[in-house]
Amino acid sequence: MRTESVKFLEELTNSFGPSGFEKEPARIVKEYVTKYADATGTDKLGSFLFTKKGSTDKPVILMPGHIDEVGFIVSSINKNGFLTFNPLGGWFDQVLLGQRVKVRTAKGIVPGIIAAKPPHLLPAEERAKVVTKDKMFIDIGASNEDEAKEMGARIGNPIMPDSCFSTMQKRIFKDGKRKGTDTIAIGKAFDDRIGTFIAAEVVRTLREEKIKHPNTVVGAATTQEEVGLRGARTTAHVVNPDVCLTLEVDIAGDVPGIEPSEAPTKMGYGPSIQTYDSSMIPNQELLEFVIGVANKAKIPYQLSQIARGGTDAGIIHISNAGCPSLVIGIPTRHIHAHAGLLSMTDVENTIKLLVEVVKKLDKKTADSFTAI
Repeated sequence: MRTESVKFLEELTNSFGPSGFEKEPARIVKEYVTKYADATGTDKLGSFLFTKKGSTDKPVILMPGHIDEVGFIVSSINKNGFLTFNPLGGWFDQVLLGQRVKVRTAKGIVPGIIAAKPPHLLPAEERAKVVTKDKMFIDIGASNEDEAKEMGARIGNPIMPDSCFSTMQKRIFKDGKRKGTDTIAIGKAFDDRIGTFIAAEVVRTLREEKIKHPNTVVGAATTQEEVGLRGARTTAHVVNPDVCLTLEVDIAGDVPGIEPSEAPTKMGYGPSIQTYDSSMIPNQELLEFVIGVANKAKIPYQLSQIARGGTDAGIIHISNAGCPSLVIGIPTRHIHAHAGLLSMTDVENTIKLLVEVVKKLDKKTADSFTAI
């Protein structure tokens, strides 16, 4: 992958953008993709839209990826200067204790650590229990409320994980044989800035390689997905798409304790094509079309389902009069934590698949998705 593209991904994932506070990542996307787009715009919740026109206006293909990340918001400052917090998005209590965070204040970023009463001071029966978020606090080094306020702390400050993007190389082995190499990316906010990144790279590829396509592609960096798919609703209203290809992470099931029936995809084995989640049953004709394109182009893919959870497609597919929709994902380990892992080969194959889909998705094909 191009050095410039990886730098964009690094800047995007490192940026500050919990749900409701996405201006920084939105501006990074705007700065990167505007030179490749024919038009740009926004909705009034802060989602950023970028359009690549093909030979015809229709169909309009929407490719959303949300730019908000799971984070926190300050709920109080106690007399000793410690911050309590509410979650922005879903957090598993066990991944929080001892983690570094960044609190954004009017005076700048203040570092902190998520902490709780030390286990040394807990009775044995309490030490055996999971410490829940309501028992935790954020320590910013203050010793009283006045010090915390002087540092800029106040109710309503947003908070994000303190975690930086990095990559590492690995040799691939399958069935005991060497099968090449892969780059593994490590960082926060892959859910779902990797989706936004892919949409931007599709638009860039179409522009730079002068690829003809019989449609209009609209990439979208949507907001507030983690707190209720809110930017998806307003984006769908603005774009009024004919087809939606939502770009997301998928839960990689290749970690200890997960059965294939729970999460069938593996990191490094290709993008996932979602056949079901709790917010949407995909349009079946669109599903088969994308599978057929992948097979013809010999692009690896994995079929997947998520029993609990949804994506922006959950709102977009029932927007206006309805929109044939499908979710294409990157298998990612350890989502909704301070750091996840994903395969950059999976990312590249997803971009290739989407470019091939865009090349073939004309109005006649799009109309066939809803023909009776």
